[in-house]
Amino acid sequence: MGMVNNVHGLMMVVSMVICLTSVANAAEGTATFYTPPYVPSSCYGYQNDGVMIAAASDVIWGNRAACGRSYRVKCTGATNLGVPQPCKGTSVVVKIVDYCPPGCQGTIDLSQEAFSMIANPDAGKIKIEYNQV
Repeated sequence: MGMVNNVHGLMMVVSMVICLTSVANAAEGTATFYTPPYVPSSCYGYQNDGVMIAAASDVIWGNRAACGRSYRVKCTGATNLGVPQPCKGTSVVVKIVDYCPPGCQGTIDLSQEAFSMIANPDAGKIKIEYNQV
């Protein structure tokens, strides 16, 4: 019985470390959204990659190196007074398919559908945590 409790305790500690590691590795930035049509894209031309997609700003673009990478994005707060609590408490995983050129208003420009899953679209721009998955 004691051995079983030790194993369960160890499993809980390992699970907590994994969760904390993913949070600790998250970068902070901002997100905006863009609307259809989503093609052509800088990465894949006229290939349809669905709607859980995003455009990368220079922060993560890396001269097309970001193409095809997936990022988990979570809303962490408002950037304006228009919608003081825009976050829905969820995260979304998106695939980078496009480039958001200089002057881009966010670190990651999410598809309208992806943005709507994590925040109220009326906010327009939100604070985020993101990490590559």
